[in-house]
Amino acid sequence: MTAGTFRFDRFTLDPADRRLSRDGEEVELSSRYLDALALLVSERGRLVTKDRFLDEVWRGVPVTDEALTQCIKTLRRQLGDDAARPRFIETVPKHGYRFVAALEDEASEAIAPATAERRENAVQLLPLAAGGIVGGGMAGLIGGIIYGFAGASDPLQPGMGAVSVLLVLVCLTTLVALIGAVGVAGGIALAGRWSPPWGVWSIAGGAGGGLLVGALTKLLGLDAFNLLFGQAPGGITGAPEGMVLGGAVGLGAWLAARTGVPRLRQGMVLSALVGGIAGAIIALLGGKLMGGSLALLADSFPNSRLRLDRIGHLVGEQGFGAASQAVTGALEGGLFAGCLVGGMILARRSFRD
Repeated sequence: MTAGTFRFDRFTLDPADRRLSRDGEEVELSSRYLDALALLVSERGRLVTKDRFLDEVWRGVPVTDEALTQCIKTLRRQLGDDAARPRFIETVPKHGYRFVAALEDEASEAIAPATAERRENAVQLLPLAAGGIVGGGMAGLIGGIIYGFAGASDPLQPGMGAVSVLLVLVCLTTLVALIGAVGVAGGIALAGRWSPPWGVWSIAGGAGGGLLVGALTKLLGLDAFNLLFGQAPGGITGAPEGMVLGGAVGLGAWLAARTGVPRLRQGMVLSALVGGIAGAIIALLGGKLMGGSLALLADSFPNSRLRLDRIGHLVGEQGFGAASQAVTGALEGGLFAGCLVGGMILARRSFRD
């Protein structure tokens, strides 16, 4: 039996060759129904939820429950199965279906579920991390635009000063977000090397990656400011903020995967909510994310053209105070977590496709 080919009873399923045969004769199945059978067989003995069928077989195309029911009926008919006394496909009421037939040589490494899952986890580490890094960079880009328009004197009026502030902030926040995403997304992806993808260890992986990158970034940042300007504001974003926000991103990824295959919109909303709460808590406890760090830098250098008072005015403050930091912390945390997890979901979906 070639790798990736499954044999059960009188049937042979070859997903790569898009073929199901019985005693050597091909069994006719539509492409979508063949995908559904391949998913069931590859997860032999484990529940396949309705959401997984929708995500991996219908690939997000809106369909009714009747479409899945008809698919299972057709598969049973072609396999000669009986829903009342299933030999192949068992119904788990209100949840999904399970493939229950024995696979030939199922004890071998080629089709052992645990071994196959570990191998898949290892192979998808790089795509998952890359997707998270891209998502984090997008969050930084959006945040940079927001801070650029808020911090420049008037970016919509002609003048290189305002435009340069906007461009510098966009580049700076995007770079910082990318660096942070390297640590957090890398930590979450690495956690999946030794546990199920996006399991509870994702929280520890995200926190550890955020802690490491936060500490390194602060160390290099302080050294750079001391070297260039002879002084450095010590309260800028560092290891504690990185650990809390990274753990929140990992928690968001874990929550997104609790119902089965993570869905893009649901995963982004859940992660943004958790990240936003974490960002607000960081600010309320005296920590600083990007907005607080920028305000601190502006106060440390009186000749700076950067001012975030405009944000303070929106929340009823005269300057960039505690309320402003809490609001911007929630915005940053939500953007970073939502975009990073969204990028990882898209990368995971592309990898599985």
